[in-house]
Amino acid sequence: MMPPEPAIDCGDGVRLIRGRTMRTRDGIELVSDHYVPAGGAPAPTLLMRQPYGRDIASTVVYAHPVWFARHGYHVVIQDVRGRGNSGGDFYPFRHEAEDGYDAVQWAASLPESNGRVGMYGFSYQGLTQLLAAALQPPALVAIAPAMTAADLHHGWFYHGGMFRLASGIGWATQMLRGDAIRSRLTAQSEKLERAWSSLASSYAQAPYGALSHLTDEALPSYYRDWIEHDSPSSYWSAQDISTRYGKSTVPALHVVGWYDTYLQGSLDGYVALRAHAGSETARTHQYLVAGPWQHIPWDRRIGEQDLGPDALLDTDAILLRWFNHWLKQDDSFAREPRVRVFNLGTNAWQNLSDWPPDQAKEVPLYLGSEGKANSGHGDGRLDWQTPAASQKRDVLVVDPEVPVPAPGGNTAAPGPFRQDRLEAGNNVLVYRSEPLQRRLHVCGNPRVRVYISSSSPECDVVVKLTRVDRQMQTWNVCLGAARAKALFCDEPLVADTPTRWTIPLEGTSCIFDEGEKIGLEIAGTAFPLLDRSSNRVGIPARDAGPMNWQRVTLQILHDDRFTSELILPLLS
Repeated sequence: MMPPEPAIDCGDGVRLIRGRTMRTRDGIELVSDHYVPAGGAPAPTLLMRQPYGRDIASTVVYAHPVWFARHGYHVVIQDVRGRGNSGGDFYPFRHEAEDGYDAVQWAASLPESNGRVGMYGFSYQGLTQLLAAALQPPALVAIAPAMTAADLHHGWFYHGGMFRLASGIGWATQMLRGDAIRSRLTAQSEKLERAWSSLASSYAQAPYGALSHLTDEALPSYYRDWIEHDSPSSYWSAQDISTRYGKSTVPALHVVGWYDTYLQGSLDGYVALRAHAGSETARTHQYLVAGPWQHIPWDRRIGEQDLGPDALLDTDAILLRWFNHWLKQDDSFAREPRVRVFNLGTNAWQNLSDWPPDQAKEVPLYLGSEGKANSGHGDGRLDWQTPAASQKRDVLVVDPEVPVPAPGGNTAAPGPFRQDRLEAGNNVLVYRSEPLQRRLHVCGNPRVRVYISSSSPECDVVVKLTRVDRQMQTWNVCLGAARAKALFCDEPLVADTPTRWTIPLEGTSCIFDEGEKIGLEIAGTAFPLLDRSSNRVGIPARDAGPMNWQRVTLQILHDDRFTSELILPLLS
């Protein structure tokens, strides 16, 4: 074990000790940077465990560790196993529970520490907290997981059974680059560097299960494993907390973004721990901040909109109050709301008693048309009254070779974007309400119940809630998706048979103003945000490409016998 480097003066009495080491229970050496606060009295510790370089310390969204040290905390930033200077082999999430437990107890045992530890961080660093907490290290007092997922299959890698293609390929490329460099695999490293410089070209290649820079057998297998395990299984639950919420016994502050890739995974984690955490203290003290942000950065300018100065919430100050409350026991978080949401549309914050809000009432809007809802120029409508006895069906042809783009276009960029160009094509069904007579607040998870007859028992359906402003500009709000194989796993879909699909959309808090319209889009793809189905039974999407893609025809039914509806959770 190498001795740490001499302490470095960071100003204001804060010192940095680089290269502190610990050993895990199986003998792997993990390396940390330790920021020591001014003064000699023992103090609480904030721990972040991450795979991206401990000197970065997630400063893309958080204040630098020196800032937290100035406020009286030891801050320990640790390279996880197999990353940075830490030993061992990296496999995402696999070792983070046990390693996290050991790291918490080690940090608490440092002579400068008072034995009380909190964990913070977003994305991967968020799940390292949840996994460590599930093993109940005695020194862990509170956590603050942001923009992450407690359930890896449903919340991180798959959406309604569809692989999150852009984020999955992008993240695999990023992480395998580091693995290739670490193992001195020159040829593989060069291929990964070329792919990293042009990720969109990787998204477009099919089948994505044969991307040579990600599936090279000299590289770790995790990308291959992710796409092979396309259904929920013990492969996933062994690496997350989806089957052990009751093991977590510490308070948690959850931070989510309405346009984050892992939005629903974060919301579901909050809801699950609020209901099932293993102590009354933990269940009572789950808190949620839901901002308008994307994954990186947490800014006011997102997509094609400026969401105003209120979007620049001081999350560092909130985090400091959170840890002061639990680690310094000064009650500074006692008056904070349980849930704080940013309302899209009005661009202002609102406090709620819980999520989803108990007061929200589900109200249906019924799909209707004269049989030509194709495109924004069609006759699709959303009605508050139940549909007439007889209505013509809408027909949608889904062609995986020419997929409907994601809301943010062919790079799957996050945020609110104008959807008018996307809605110009007949490969999207568009339904809109009349201009609203009063303001409506959609708060919670909308869902769509729609009757569909598909020419193939294997297909995908993507639905999108939109807001049509007074200038008739259409903006994406939230999205839902379902793959027939996943939705109808107990009883396979029968071709050419009207079947009701129930598709939940991601959570949102959006205020539709008087004079605006509520919109719904139905398509067969959102590429490359989500992968493309082969539309053939027995051919997984990962193995699908031009040689075996098949077009599929969807008929959307909406009459008094087959009622199709958009269900909105409305706050009065």
